[in-house]
Amino acid sequence: MAPYEPEQNTSESGELRAGRRKAARYVVPVAVAGVAAATIGLVPALATSGDPKLPDVTAQELIEKIAASDTEQLSGTVKISTDLGLPSFGGDMAGGFAPGGGSGGGEGEGGDGEGSAADPQAKLMELATGTHTLRVAADGPDKQKLSILDDAAEYSLIHNGDDVWAYDSKSNEAYHSKSAGRAGDSGNGSGKDSGAKDLPEDVPSTPKELAEEALKSVYDTTSVKVDGTAQVAGRDAYRLVIKPKQSGSTIGQITVAVDSETGTPLKFTLTPSGGGSAVVDAGFTKVDFGKPAASTFDFTPPKGAKVTEGDDAEAEKHGFEGGGKEFKGDKGMEGLDGLNVIGKGWSSIAELELPGGQGLPTGASGDVPPDAQNFLDSLGDKVSGDFGSGTVFKTRLINALITEDGKVYAGAVTKDALVKAANAAK
Repeated sequence: MAPYEPEQNTSESGELRAGRRKAARYVVPVAVAGVAAATIGLVPALATSGDPKLPDVTAQELIEKIAASDTEQLSGTVKISTDLGLPSFGGDMAGGFAPGGGSGGGEGEGGDGEGSAADPQAKLMELATGTHTLRVAADGPDKQKLSILDDAAEYSLIHNGDDVWAYDSKSNEAYHSKSAGRAGDSGNGSGKDSGAKDLPEDVPSTPKELAEEALKSVYDTTSVKVDGTAQVAGRDAYRLVIKPKQSGSTIGQITVAVDSETGTPLKFTLTPSGGGSAVVDAGFTKVDFGKPAASTFDFTPPKGAKVTEGDDAEAEKHGFEGGGKEFKGDKGMEGLDGLNVIGKGWSSIAELELPGGQGLPTGASGDVPPDAQNFLDSLGDKVSGDFGSGTVFKTRLINALITEDGKVYAGAVTKDALVKAANAAK
């Protein structure tokens, strides 16, 4: 069977932590929760075929292998599914919620002419729900391509040198911006631009990116072990299992299938503590570590396509500085008081205040129509405690308590954990 690495005892923990820090320098499960809210929640996408026999490795060695992975050239197909228990964010709805997104339809789609159907800020938000098939390719830090395949259409995001193009075949619209060209960026096989303007930075779309986010939480609050082997996309892989040691987390475990030869994560699965199907399951169905053809990254807008040029000023207005490279919370959440993090590890909870120090509008105040109030009530659970009263809005992974006095407590934690945090904060 497969190699197995038991949990380390106290005497071994110092050495293991040193190895883990080579893979991740921060322990912020709230950030993992944010990523989950943005683009994870997947249905199992891949079948394995047998358990290959591989040399034994420890959890520390496997984490270091991931950190040392220098794969810069690959191509393949990724299947990613998201099941947070939310309505679909596809199409026009994605465009309406995404930063910088327009109405979803361009002039040719019956929209108001503002924004672009090819804008990456809107389009990549569609990965937040449902099942999607992606084609990815990378050739070093300056050439990447990601395509989202649909039954009758395709959306492509291409980075080639100084240029970043996005093209939506359904609307025949293209979006163009210039790369920031930051020195030191390296390809990671993600298919996303490593320094492009106007692109959302925190939207992971491949197993490697999802694994890197998860490994930021590998510290004393976490159990990590190698638990067997698998075959993914025809490749032999080790299974790295990451579990919270703390109670109160909605995350049950994260499993990463790591290519035994290259150290590249091939599959990422996140299952909730409450049981049921995976919240996230993303993995390669086909992968090739050879150099992609140069023509893969060539793009010229088709004849008649509407082309929109990226606008830095617009990007900054939506809370992105430096051409969208890094999200700035103080701009993106104007009017909200400073963020406070309660607790540590997987049970961390973000605390902040809504503008004006008031809770959500209610039907009783006359601010919300009765039908809308009924809909809001159906999404949450009424709770009360020393803090007063409020409503907990739930997904399969992320929960948020909004109190009547305008406080918000959110994290990848249970409803009871949110109530306890709110009581302790009073």
